[in-house]
Amino acid sequence: MSARDQLLVVIDPVARRTDGESVRIAKDVLGAGAAVRICLPEGPEDFAKALARRGTRRPVVIGDDRALLRAVAALHRERELHSCAVSVVPVGAVQVLSRSLGVPIGAVAAARAVLEGAERRLDLLVDDSDGVVLGTLRIPPVAASASESASGGASGSTSGSTAVDGHPWLRTCQSFVRTLARPSRVASAPGPAPARLRVEADGVLVVDLDQPVEGVSVRPGSDGFAEVEVRPTSVGAAAQALRVRARTITVSGADFRYRADAVVGGPVRTRTWAVRASAWGLMLPR
Repeated sequence: MSARDQLLVVIDPVARRTDGESVRIAKDVLGAGAAVRICLPEGPEDFAKALARRGTRRPVVIGDDRALLRAVAALHRERELHSCAVSVVPVGAVQVLSRSLGVPIGAVAAARAVLEGAERRLDLLVDDSDGVVLGTLRIPPVAASASESASGGASGSTSGSTAVDGHPWLRTCQSFVRTLARPSRVASAPGPAPARLRVEADGVLVVDLDQPVEGVSVRPGSDGFAEVEVRPTSVGAAAQALRVRARTITVSGADFRYRADAVVGGPVRTRTWAVRASAWGLMLPR
């Protein structure tokens, strides 16, 4: 049996808790087409150890975007990304990154891509603290969504619902009032304040501290360059976004946070990201 037919299937604990049925389906499909060794890590350390001890088996992650990031980051730290193709079966609520990379959604389709797909080499970003970015880097981080704010307001009123048990009509009225009030609270929530950042692309100044910006985004391309977009704060007429391509991006300024895929980092005063061309492989449908 070839190494391609031998899989180490690492099942993220969050996936096991949130969608056991999809995990079971993925295991069945993978087990029917390859020799599978199952690993059930309980935390990040177990996760990394399992990948480090995989031998010649191809790593397959069953989990959400965070599990995929954890796997790639662990292999990067071990300097093993070049030697294996990563596979992922997306299970969980956060699948934005997997979808953007072309991974099929659905346990059966994704598991079949693991067995029958082809490796595609992809660029990634590596920062000066050895962190990796597979999809999009955003500065500042995206604020909490309106739906998250709304759910927070609802959870805060749970004790009120308990106090009126036995009076369904009163609970209905209170629920209706909360529904009317909630959108106004979300609408009035202030957005993120403009940031003052110095952005350099391959050593060339893109924007300096005297120009407030609404945000910066960086995405690895497919040719060894990253796509950089800087959105200056508009004054009167809408300001035009500044777009450049670069191999190295340095951002500095007052303490700032950033979102690298699904993970928020910082605060830092300066950070540099460099493109690594074709640095990792992902199994995708042919």
